[in-house]
Amino acid sequence: MDSATENWKNSFTFLSLISAILYLIHIHFAPQLFLGNEPVRVKKSANLPLRFRSDGTFKILQVADMHFGSGKITRCRDVLDSEFEYCSDLNTTRFLKRMIESENPDFIAFTGDNIFGSSTNDAAESLLKAFGPAMESGLPWAAVLGNHDHESSMNREELMSFISLMDYSVSQINPSVSGPTNSAKGGMITRIDGFGNYNLRVFGAPGSTLANSSVLNLYFLDSGGKIIYQGFRTYDWIRESQLQWLRRVSQEFQGQKDASIHPTDVSTHVTPPALAFFHIPIPEVRQLYYKIVGQYQEGVACSIVNSGALQSFVSMGDVKAVFMGHDHKNDFCGNLDGIWFCYGGGFGYHGYGKAGWPRRARIIVAQLEKGKNSWMGVESIKTWKRLDNENLSKIDEQILWDRWLSR
Repeated sequence: MDSATENWKNSFTFLSLISAILYLIHIHFAPQLFLGNEPVRVKKSANLPLRFRSDGTFKILQVADMHFGSGKITRCRDVLDSEFEYCSDLNTTRFLKRMIESENPDFIAFTGDNIFGSSTNDAAESLLKAFGPAMESGLPWAAVLGNHDHESSMNREELMSFISLMDYSVSQINPSVSGPTNSAKGGMITRIDGFGNYNLRVFGAPGSTLANSSVLNLYFLDSGGKIIYQGFRTYDWIRESQLQWLRRVSQEFQGQKDASIHPTDVSTHVTPPALAFFHIPIPEVRQLYYKIVGQYQEGVACSIVNSGALQSFVSMGDVKAVFMGHDHKNDFCGNLDGIWFCYGGGFGYHGYGKAGWPRRARIIVAQLEKGKNSWMGVESIKTWKRLDNENLSKIDEQILWDRWLSR
């Protein structure tokens, strides 16, 4: 063998080795940077913006009250005696995976008490386990806090900061002070009470005339934990600073226009509907003891303070439905002044429940109107629930809003 051939073979072997090393680095370390000798993980970002499917639908999975603890060592509550021995947080994880696989949602909304702070010494580890199936799915997801999330090793600000940095999370700590709703424009407040107040826009179907416009808006609010008010211990409430911010955001959405859309199209003259998500119900929900869809099985645990949230939602005109958690044995929807207020129903197995009453999740589906040549704005919003049984039974399907019926 001559020296030229030998050199060529050595070079080829060397290049092959380098290629293999680079491939392994790409596979195993691409998501990481290094700070000193310690790897720093880079967040995997969701595919944004949120957008309706090409079939004109946008599906949301609501997960209320996972109450996740420490994993397989955390026992279930309020299950049948025959189920207790083998029941743990892993049942909650399994249920979430089943729901994602079965319903194939476009977005997941976690409405508080995601972890049960008193059942874990490490809030970060509990959050990673609780939201694990959502991160593994690669779907965009968002969360608000409940009244138990902060009872471990992180305060509410730290929790929301951590959640916002998790893979595929589109959660936000609070609106940016440099955004369009700050004090520089129209005297808007610069500080909002709580952590986890934000809005997400859902854009029209790809290729449609509204592909570059938000046709559905999702409002997330921090309803707080517990507080002492005038000497009484009570649940917290949505504060005026939050409602003021929300009203301003709603006004901006209602004023949006897209010059590229034909001015005679009816869809351009309809305010984009909105959905709101938070944990603790408002006091008026107590009135919903009749004309409901679902079950009212426990008293509504809310604040003794009425901050006027319902009046704000009504005056805004765009909120069609509100989705809550907190009271695990309630899973009903009821109408207050034209707005549906819906419980998610208890999802997690470490949260209290009712033995023999399956854990459950809520599905929300928005459907676009079919125009002459393109999908237009939202035409209807419906919901149903799935039970964690053998068949993931579907129950209580109902229409929450229909553009044409609401006129």
